Amino acid sequence: MDNTPRSGTELLWSALGGDPALVDRVEYGGTSGLLPARLPVMDLARATVAVCSLAAVEHAGLPGPVRVDDGAVATAFVSERHLRVDGRAPVNFAPLSRFWRAADGWVRTHANYPHHRVALLAALGVGDPVEAVEAGAAVKAVAAAIGERKAVEVESAVYAAGGLAVALRTPSEWAEHPQGREVAARPLLSRERLDDAPPRRRSGPLRVLDLTRVIAGPVATRTLALLGADVLRIDPPGNPELPDQHADAGVGKRTAALDLERPSDRRTLDELLDTADVLVTGYRPGALDRFDLDRPGLVTARLSAWGDYGPWGERRGFDSLVQVATGIAVTEGSAEEPAALPAQALDHGTGYLLAAAVLRSLTEQRAEGGSRLVRLALAQTGHWLTTALPRYEPERYLAESEGPLGRLRHALSPVSYEGGPTGWSRPPGVAGADAPEWRG
Repeated sequence: MDNTPRSGTELLWSALGGDPALVDRVEYGGTSGLLPARLPVMDLARATVAVCSLAAVEHAGLPGPVRVDDGAVATAFVSERHLRVDGRAPVNFAPLSRFWRAADGWVRTHANYPHHRVALLAALGVGDPVEAVEAGAAVKAVAAAIGERKAVEVESAVYAAGGLAVALRTPSEWAEHPQGREVAARPLLSRERLDDAPPRRRSGPLRVLDLTRVIAGPVATRTLALLGADVLRIDPPGNPELPDQHADAGVGKRTAALDLERPSDRRTLDELLDTADVLVTGYRPGALDRFDLDRPGLVTARLSAWGDYGPWGERRGFDSLVQVATGIAVTEGSAEEPAALPAQALDHGTGYLLAAAVLRSLTEQRAEGGSRLVRLALAQTGHWLTTALPRYEPERYLAESEGPLGRLRHALSPVSYEGGPTGWSRPPGVAGADAPEWRG
């Protein structure tokens, strides 16, 4: 029988280039049945946390074991929902971040950040695109504007304006989409050795420069901070992280504001890079290229939504939008009523996988040297979730038989052992039609 926790961890550990024998150090336990979904979300969550922990003990030279508790994993994967600030629940999605009915289907938007909200309203020609627009009125106006247009038209117009909107696609539609084909043709993650530079000599904790946003990147750097790294997050002065996102994912880190368009701040960033061990970026591919962030001996981890390739290679994106574009929202619901995963699992899973990839790169660099580059994308993680992990398919456990009651489809018995029966010896008969006697 397939051992799903073990197989998921083995698949990820292999993708990370780890020693297969180390997987035996992982122990699983805790409450079962958490993060219920049609897709194997709990398997994804469990496996990503397992390989992150395994990479940590390998890097630290510890014997293990690694213990993975399903309750702790499931709680961490919805950490932003459990957050309370002086008793106040967090704001995870703004009023304009949601599903909308289009003329021919559905669209999902993301407008948590003020500049994305402005771009959305401007693209749709809705009123005065400023923060002062009343939330309720804006919702009604956006609903009306999207309802008059085709979903793909909304997607194109909003992205062209610098906003974020994605048309709902089925899994088969995504498989035929140019970006979907690019994603399917590539591995879950890429790890490259760029040169023969010696590893950076450290005295003191690992230094991690954090240039990420929202969930996936901050989860990775939050985890590295937990493991003892000195994590310094940099944000632009005029566009800080959303307060509740920061409260959830900023634990263990220090934060600073730098305007990279100012020469003095740019020199400060260069000095930080020259003395860092790890750089983690989570901005749109290409957005930071002009700042020349490469350094010899550095481990660089780049995170994106869609990948840094294909027609969507330079697009912004978030977990909720990736679920909609890739068909996950249809799988979890339907084309008529799309639904979301029970957690932002692409974000959290990619975050733990990113931390694991950084740790594995550091371990290999310590032995072999070389600057290292790691690249992950939420769409790649989504593809892995939908194609690589065993999924519950009830048809595998059903059978059909002919009998007095007609042709029946019924569940197979879960009682199974070597040499045991594969099914019942007879179908159900007409009630009360048998003689009241034993057969033999």
